[in-house]
Amino acid sequence: MTKKQSTVEEINARELALRCRELAEEKKAEDIVILDMRKLTSVTDYFVIATGTSEPHLRALIEELTERVEAEFGIRPRAVDGTLKANWVALDYLDVIVHLMRAEIREKYGLEILWGDAPRVRRRRTRRMPVPVEQVTSAKKAARTKM
Repeated sequence: MTKKQSTVEEINARELALRCRELAEEKKAEDIVILDMRKLTSVTDYFVIATGTSEPHLRALIEELTERVEAEFGIRPRAVDGTLKANWVALDYLDVIVHLMRAEIREKYGLEILWGDAPRVRRRRTRRMPVPVEQVTSAKKAARTKM
């Protein structure tokens, strides 16, 4: 099966949620949270919740996420609920639901409070790149000469 033929079930839901967070970060979304919903509901595995600062910002977030997820995972949302005018749009990828909303709507509906028992998914650990020995040696020498 090619990448374009893949289905949501074949994609690791956690990886999809993490990638959605990364994409939202790249587009400067605020207060991005991933909730692990697996033990609380059968509706979805993860919620990704992010805040957009304006209607154009929400539009940019929606476009970026839908285009990049389709390009990278070969899937489109099964449903898109809400509207820009309502300041809340949900992209439903079945195992991952991405909630993009303005701050006042997010505060009003309090999804993180409503689903307060859901564990938050932490960021991926980034690997530290080893520093070449020559670079460390030259930095030590430079520090000694300045003293």
